[in-house]
Amino acid sequence: MGEVEWLAERFEANRPQLRAVAYRMLGSTSEADDAVQEAWLRLSRSPEGIENLGGWLTTVVARIALDMLRSRNARREEPLGVHVPEPIVGDGPEQQALLADSVGLALLVVLDTLEPSERLAFVLHDMFAVPFDQIAPIVDRSPAAARQLASRARRRVRGAVPEPDADLSAQRAVVDAFLAAARDGDFEALVAVLHPDVLIRVDRGALSRETRGAEEVARQAVTFNRLAPLARPALVNGAPGFVVADTDRVYAVAGFTIAGGLITEIDLLADPTRLSKAHLRGQTP
Repeated sequence: MGEVEWLAERFEANRPQLRAVAYRMLGSTSEADDAVQEAWLRLSRSPEGIENLGGWLTTVVARIALDMLRSRNARREEPLGVHVPEPIVGDGPEQQALLADSVGLALLVVLDTLEPSERLAFVLHDMFAVPFDQIAPIVDRSPAAARQLASRARRRVRGAVPEPDADLSAQRAVVDAFLAAARDGDFEALVAVLHPDVLIRVDRGALSRETRGAEEVARQAVTFNRLAPLARPALVNGAPGFVVADTDRVYAVAGFTIAGGLITEIDLLADPTRLSKAHLRGQTP
């Protein structure tokens, strides 16, 4: 085996973790793939003799993702509004690798509110156990300052992301009840499965909005009955959700957070441009 082939083989062995790091950093499967590809290009140009290739690649992908986040933020003329990250649909080996420690859409939404350096410190340390002395050079801080970045991010995450129920079959029953009520236009049945303070984020691109409260969300869901017959159950970021699609097009993907047997958050991506970039056609039910 030649040197290039050997290097490519080792890179491929690390690809699942690299994609997982990049996805948590960027909340986008397409951008995560771009970051991983850039890491391969840098590896192919790097000097020989990298002792810990996995650690080196993780650091490189993190740096690339950090630069991408900073560039993304610099391009925004206004603060980020309602934004639902690109979902991971399905439970095949590729999807399981991306979601090895379960990262729901609700968590990714909160990660989007963090400063890029905070996000990097939290993702690398809390999700991938990278020590702070390795994180510090990436964010140009001391290890103690990197620890503080992760600590601030951790407080934000713990205070904003509901702890979901553990039983997936019970969660599925709640989502199925929501879908059935939406198909029937049954307002009372919708309210019955919604937490009183439920939050729904609907990302349609330019026409996006956030709605809170069981009755308001139920009224919005009733208007969904035209597309509800096209909704099919699916695993969305490792939790029960649904995909609205026909043979030609994916119209929407919805992820749910369910706590105490009630729906506490719904994250619905219906932006056709972003749905096309998320490579969902082969993953839809």
